[in-house]
Amino acid sequence: MPFVNLKTTTTNLTRETKAQVVREFSETLVRVLGKKPESIHIVIDVVEDENWGHAGSLVADTRKLARD
Repeated sequence: MPFVNLKTTTTNLTRETKAQVVREFSETLVRVLGKKPESIHIVIDVVEDENWGHAGSLVADTRKLARD
């Protein structure tokens, strides 16, 4: 039973993009590992930008600076 846990921020994340990620991760596990699609579980954890740090800063602050 493959289990994939993807953590990502909200940027560019829609129902359609989440569905595409699930579909393509599943296809990869079927193709590479020979797993049955019905045994694959994928969880997408969406983390707010204010709760994600990278390179010493909050992602929310980095993105704000990029917009300004």
